[in-house]
This record gives sequence, structure tokens and C-alpha cells, in this order.
Amino acid sequence: MANDSEKPQLLVNGKRIDGRALDEIREIKIQAGILNKADGSAYLEWGNNKILAAVYGPKECIPKHDMNPYKAVIHCRYAMAPFSSLEEHGRSGPNRRSTELSKVIREVFENVIFTELYPKTAIDIFIEILQGDGGTRCAGITAASVALANAGIPMKDLVAAVAVGKIGGEVGIDFSKDEDNFGESDLPLAIAPRNNEILLLQMDGLLTKEELNKAFGMAFEAVKRINKIQSEAVRAVYKNTE
Repeated sequence: MANDSEKPQLLVNGKRIDGRALDEIREIKIQAGILNKADGSAYLEWGNNKILAAVYGPKECIPKHDMNPYKAVIHCRYAMAPFSSLEEHGRSGPNRRSTELSKVIREVFENVIFTELYPKTAIDIFIEILQGDGGTRCAGITAASVALANAGIPMKDLVAAVAVGKIGGEVGIDFSKDEDNFGESDLPLAIAPRNNEILLLQMDGLLTKEELNKAFGMAFEAVKRINKIQSEAVRAVYKNTE
């Protein structure tokens, strides 16, 4: 844990170190359908994050003992490329963090995919962090949702995710790596925008009731903007084939 004297100043005259306001998300670019061999795919740039998501299925469930006779089984693999970050979790191979995030992301999509339409099959989701700069789980979920839509897999909604929290004593949204590392709290959320259903909620640090309400308000507003970018990326694939 860094001493207070070692922490960078995260707020200067109400602005963050990258010039954003507290309620402003980083620039997001999404391109769907970029992998020819995958059933669905998406490439996302969110600030300095660069993420590739691929979906395969519905397909034969292997190993067979994982098969469910009533619905599709969702597999998810979240991984950070060894060159994606200087931090420990960017090393090669699985680790506790990637295993945990693979599990929680799988649970997000188990709640939105109409798995009952595809019994005895598997749907595999791969999320590869090529470059990480804070908020990679939220960016990964956002990219994977576009990849699933690109694969034509029926879902209740396009899931969008964003992190909120507190830096410099103020509630803010979409933290970069330094803000994530040196802020007071971090609250990643995955939301189905159609009815504001919360599909993922994790928290590190503390927020008061008032701060939590403000953070949720920021997240719901941001998710509307993120969802619009997702929808445009999905539609763009079909426009390009006309």
C-alpha cells in the first residue's frame, strides 16, 4: 500500500489527471465482426485499454459431462496478455484474478443469454486484454456483449459495464489505472440498460449511502451512452455487407 506522500494528485481544480470531469468516461471505440474464424467477435478501445473478444457457439459441449440437457452451458475465459501490463496480473498463464473474473463474467452472461434455446450445447466466450489501463473487467464485458450479438446469440439485452468510485474525496466514474490504484474506492457494475438490471456488482473500499446513490446515478447515465456505441457497432457490420 502506497504512503500518502507517494500517491499522485488525482484531482487538480476539479479535473482529473487526464483532463476529464468526474462524471466523464474515456473515449470508446468498438468494431464488431473482426475475426473470420469466430462466430462473433469485437475489438474495443476504451481509453488506453485494448481488448479483443471472441465467441464460439452454440456448439457441441466438450467435455460431455458438462452438458446440460435443458440449456446451453456458458464457458468464459478472461485473460490479460503477458505484455498488457507491467503489473503482476499481466503475467503469462492463469492466476487467481483471471479465474475470479472469468467466473463473474460468465455469471453475467448466464443471466442475459436465452440459454434454454440451445440445450446440450456450449457457448464459449474469450476475452483477451491486449493492453490494460484500469477498468478492464468492465471493458471486457462490454466487448463480449457485442461479440455475442455479432454471433447472433439471443439475449435479453446488450450488457454494458462501467466502474464508479471515489478519488480525491470525490465520486467519479471510469477510473484509469492510477485512479484505480490510488483512489479510495472502486465499484465495477454491469447493467442491462433496458430496465437498469444490475448483473455485476463488486466493491473495493467504502462509500457512504449518499456517495453510493450518486455513483449509481453516474453509472446508469454512462451505460446509456455505452449501450449506444455498442448498438452502432453491431449495426455497422450489417451496413457494410449491404
